[in-house]
Amino acid sequence: MAIKPLGDRVLIKPQDATEEKVGSLYVPDTAKEKPQEGTVEAVGAGKTEDGKLIAPEVKVGDRVLYGKYSGTEIKQDGKEYLIVRESDILAVIS
Repeated sequence: MAIKPLGDRVLIKPQDATEEKVGSLYVPDTAKEKPQEGTVEAVGAGKTEDGKLIAPEVKVGDRVLYGKYSGTEIKQDGKEYLIVRESDILAVIS
């Protein structure tokens, strides 16, 4: 992979949305909510505060929850990713 987040940014692969069915009707993609869970694929070096580098709390492979409207969506090699600030990550799922 050629994407390396800078600073306190994190690259997340969103979890695939599951196909929803209401009764005998399928819910179209445009009506589905975007997933708010994903896997950390890459992590930046951290943020600098008062001249000191603060390492990120998340690491590659962590499953995380992030804010609904957080980050920037990108596509790389046909796959969708999300770049968010570490502060946009709400929790690590164990």
